[in-house]
Amino acid sequence: MASLKKILKKKKYLKIKLKKIVTNHLELKAEINGVKGRFILDTGASNSCVGLDLIEHFKLISEESEIKAAGAGATDMETRKSESNSLKIGKWKTAQCNLVLFDLSHVNTALTQHDAEKVDGIIGADILESGKAFIDYDKKVLYLKKLNKKKRKKMMKVPF
Repeated sequence: MASLKKILKKKKYLKIKLKKIVTNHLELKAEINGVKGRFILDTGASNSCVGLDLIEHFKLISEESEIKAAGAGATDMETRKSESNSLKIGKWKTAQCNLVLFDLSHVNTALTQHDAEKVDGIIGADILESGKAFIDYDKKVLYLKKLNKKKRKKMMKVPF
């Protein structure tokens, strides 16, 4: 019987290593607009997010957003949005990544209280869905399907 890894490789999935941190979150490295960062993988987050304080760091163009963010013990937080960013996770990439920008200090406070390092943002269900993701929790690997060039550009019609 073929292994999951072999089947996914045949179907043009790319393998991305995950790291389990002390809080049991899965962490990964990614690049936004060519700038490297550390992110938590969160299947429950509808949108991928970056901290408001990192707009310049990741070369983001942000605009006002009507959305109020909620999560991890904080609700009704002001947000901004940034559209059409490049995102690279391992060898997987898209040129049309839309991000929600909000204050991640509550997330990072919780992480540092457990001796984990701060993160720059969250990779959410929007990316996982567009990459037709498989997560191998046992081997700590994320598989994302390679996007063809047309899909890379059209992807992410997530309404803000």
